Amino acid sequence: MDSVTEAFIKECLDEGSPLRNVIARTPFPDNQRAFFDASLLARPVFADRSALLDCARDLADLFALLATLPDRLFAGDLDRYASALGIDPRRAALILRLPDPHPLYGRADLYHDGTSFKLLEYNIGSPLGGTARAETCRYLLEDEHFRRFADEHGLSYVRTGARVAEALRAAALPVTGGASPVIGLVESVGGIERHAITHHSIRVMLEQLGFEVVLGDVSQVSERRGRLLLRGRAIDVVLRYFTTQELVAGGHDAEPILRAHENGQTVLWTSLRSELFENKGCLGLLSDERWRDAFSDEERRLIDRLLPWTRRLTTGRVTVDGAEVDLVDYCRDHREELIVKPFAGHSGSGIVPGWKVSGQEWERHLTEACDLGHIVQRRVIPATEPVVDPLTGDIQEHEVVWGIFMTPAGYAGAHVRAAPADTKAVINMGARRSVKVAPVFEYSSQKRQAR
Repeated sequence: MDSVTEAFIKECLDEGSPLRNVIARTPFPDNQRAFFDASLLARPVFADRSALLDCARDLADLFALLATLPDRLFAGDLDRYASALGIDPRRAALILRLPDPHPLYGRADLYHDGTSFKLLEYNIGSPLGGTARAETCRYLLEDEHFRRFADEHGLSYVRTGARVAEALRAAALPVTGGASPVIGLVESVGGIERHAITHHSIRVMLEQLGFEVVLGDVSQVSERRGRLLLRGRAIDVVLRYFTTQELVAGGHDAEPILRAHENGQTVLWTSLRSELFENKGCLGLLSDERWRDAFSDEERRLIDRLLPWTRRLTTGRVTVDGAEVDLVDYCRDHREELIVKPFAGHSGSGIVPGWKVSGQEWERHLTEACDLGHIVQRRVIPATEPVVDPLTGDIQEHEVVWGIFMTPAGYAGAHVRAAPADTKAVINMGARRSVKVAPVFEYSSQKRQAR
């Protein structure tokens, strides 16, 4: 336990401590309270600033490396690369419709194993969750008791919303010439209703940062005299919350949006090309020993530093810890050390942790998933975070997934998803009601040592 967490827990254990109920007491705006109240952990989480920045630099370098995979591994053949990631031709045609390079924008989900961060998945592109929840820090500092604690320990944070705003303004510059852009948050059909609370919170966050925001779906987009309109309002930036899978499955046409971007009338943020690099199959390509010679020594060290052992789940032989083995046999024999994940998917869907299922279930899943677009990854056991129950004063350990946000400017803040330890393996808001979110405050270990 770091010294800041230790100090916070110690105060929370004191009878009548105002920090024990600080989350419940935080003055969230009335129009945001429903979004925050039901999902927040009973305390914030603290992290060494230098560790976060080091990890963010690695994530930026890894993003740059991902962008080179089609050229390095498939001789620039994007269709063959897309096929290797299980992307069908209809989706590939949409993804490749615009040639623009994809900007660094996303959220990396990581475990910290007590020594370093390990990457679980890299959510690249604008359809991200969590940007509005990362705003919790600024509301928490309005509480006088927590502000006193923060001042004592030199705590700070990076406001994710402000970094997102910077990225949107920069992207819109060719269209607006520097004026504040009108943002159209565009979902798949029905998506605005399905995620109403989340999208409302994003709109409030962006409006507080000076934007006009219009919510709508792809069926509500139209054109007039060369301008793109969402529900009748001209927009400068499409903040995309739809995917190619949703477009193809619903039979919806994004051509007006793509054409407006191509003509320089409206900016699509971000392009559909994100789906070439957020696919978990990319992690298998990076980790697979067959491709080691495609990377420099420094790049191999980066991969090994961030990624747990990862392979595409397929028949055939692979090298594991220097020994050649049949991959399916290895997975069968090492069930409790491995987790299987689909190339694509959200909210933890399709993920099977070997240590949480029987041998018979594991065997069945290996058979069903083999050669159908899944990776198998070595289990990472995360360090836990203690949380004092505000009602009982009892301490319960929680496992956390760190969500580190990245924009073209680099590190853009963080939050964590947390769940009681030893419950289930998938810590995802869509998969478990017991999962909570916590804001992340940073401290400088060097300053603390100087004291």
